[in-house]
Amino acid sequence: MLVGADPMRVEQLWRALYKWQRGSGGRLTDRVVCAVELALWDLVGRKTGQPVWKLLGGYRDKILAYGSTMCGDDLENGLKTPEDYGRYAEWLVQKRGYKAVKLHTWMPPIPGAPDVRMDYAACAAVREAVGPDIPLMLDPNHWYSRQDALWLCQRLEELKFFWIEEMMEEASLSSYQWLTGNLRTLNILGPESMTGKLWTRAEWASKGACDMLRTGVWDVGGIGPSMKCAHIAEGFGMSCEVHGTGAGNLAVAAAIPNTYYYERGLLHPFIDYDQPPAYLKRIDDEMDEDGWVHLRDEPGLGQDIDFDYIEANLV
Repeated sequence: MLVGADPMRVEQLWRALYKWQRGSGGRLTDRVVCAVELALWDLVGRKTGQPVWKLLGGYRDKILAYGSTMCGDDLENGLKTPEDYGRYAEWLVQKRGYKAVKLHTWMPPIPGAPDVRMDYAACAAVREAVGPDIPLMLDPNHWYSRQDALWLCQRLEELKFFWIEEMMEEASLSSYQWLTGNLRTLNILGPESMTGKLWTRAEWASKGACDMLRTGVWDVGGIGPSMKCAHIAEGFGMSCEVHGTGAGNLAVAAAIPNTYYYERGLLHPFIDYDQPPAYLKRIDDEMDEDGWVHLRDEPGLGQDIDFDYIEANLV
């Protein structure tokens, strides 16, 4: 598909890969298509001497990040208890500068998980720790029943949470329509992991299954389809929140007007997020003490890749 092709024609190449997905026997996943498309955008940026976020529209040159925690665990002083979540959220806000926090709660094989009451206890502890004015969000990443999801969402309304995401099976569009219609102040954000790229997101927006639309380069197959999701949301007067961290998602978040935050994570008390992995000389999303991630003017996606490390660790 790519050999001999013009790399500046990103949309044409993406659609060719998309059409080939169906016949790939499941090997050409959205994540694979995304990796190829990110490389193409990076090449276009380097060729033109422009950062990708500006080529996409360049709406903003900085964006507030929310601190997105890892899932709960069974580690002492980690994220084992609701009190652990509260202490960590307080540190994220008061010491690190985040202006908003999102929780990922416990999942199997943690004993008792998933459980809406465990989730609620963690959310209540975080709200008490950070006070009434910090926006809070929850991603249970579970498959709760309608009744359990409604109970949890009603409790989160009492805690004045901003949004919740992926608390039920996302293939059930009617379940999300039902839940969205039964809530007053809590926003439903989705879909996140549901396949179908921009077409699925358009269905959710048009059928009233969410209040805020979800996209993310790794979820929908790249920057191009993520931008299309953002435009769909804009047409419905909705925000479009970008799922996940990294240079591609950061470029999309900076390019569009209808998003609140950049997701920075996953964060944990035992991990120094600001320490770059071995293959990078710096992380993609350095954040200042006030919670802002500033976009760089380097051509392409702006990553500082350690090619010597990569060369020394080829397999």
